[in-house]
Amino acid sequence: MSPVIHDLDRRFDDLIESLVGFYRSWFLALGVELGLARAVADAGAVGIDAPALATVTGIHPPAADLWLRGAYAHRILELVDDRPAPRFRIEPGLASILLDEESSYYLGGQFVRSVGSTLDYADLDEYFRTGRTVPERPPRHHRVIEQVTVQDITLFLDEGLPRLGGLGERLQEGIDVLDVACGGGRWLVEMARRFPESRFVGVEFEPDSVSRALRHVAEAGLSERVEIVPLDPAHMEFAGEFDLAYCQDALHELPDPVGALRATRRALREPGLLVVFDWCIPSRIEDYRTALGELAWGVQIDEAYQGTRLLTREEFEALFQEAGLGSPERLELEAGATLLVRRV
Repeated sequence: MSPVIHDLDRRFDDLIESLVGFYRSWFLALGVELGLARAVADAGAVGIDAPALATVTGIHPPAADLWLRGAYAHRILELVDDRPAPRFRIEPGLASILLDEESSYYLGGQFVRSVGSTLDYADLDEYFRTGRTVPERPPRHHRVIEQVTVQDITLFLDEGLPRLGGLGERLQEGIDVLDVACGGGRWLVEMARRFPESRFVGVEFEPDSVSRALRHVAEAGLSERVEIVPLDPAHMEFAGEFDLAYCQDALHELPDPVGALRATRRALREPGLLVVFDWCIPSRIEDYRTALGELAWGVQIDEAYQGTRLLTREEFEALFQEAGLGSPERLELEAGATLLVRRV
């Protein structure tokens, strides 16, 4: 085989793998979103067939059969037996990655978010031609973003909190905590459950997210200790009321991130702690071709389409400096996320 043909074969196979990955993402996202993967996992080693899956999940029977067979083809499921009808199971480790929201390996929300975001891309080509961004995202988008942040809550608790110098002990004793741009309030609910002596306030400006946050807090029975304030973070007027301010996956998307940082600093009493959790675009071009680099640039398409963008670590630091906070301490988590920390 000539070197040219060999190279064409290699590149062709690589692109076919990308096409397969696109469809595999759909099977994974549908499996998580519709409860299909959960139903297969609950069936255990004996597996489940299409009629049973349709009954358990309430989906269209032919669609249940399509999903089971397609998920098997994409190596998501394993075949238990094909007589009298095919039954399928899911390997427990893979089920954990897709379904266990308390695991640092959880990726189910990422697939739901990535596939869900593409549903808004009808005018994406127009953005590339003209730079015109989408005016607003539908409530569905904010709901799937909430599923992604579940993974980041676990990363903060497992990897970040232990590195923040006694903060866990202070939370156990009882402090006042501000969540800046709290989204659907999932971080607040989890923190309030773990640290019952502390008081929590979440500020959020997106109406659908405010509604979901209020509902999550009420359903958790935490309304007496968790308050949701519908407000643009840059317009906060708190003054010396909090010991910890936290912002997860949101600073880069705020209309006025510098104003939000200034308002957050005013909200802290001394000694206070400001913590920003985010995923950064690699600073060096040689790091683009890593798994995290590829994912970050994929997400950047979605960010740009809505008029926002992921930032490098240096760009985050510049926001702190412009806000008059100086340079933050930078903590790199093993999973690839970054904590930017400022002690006041």
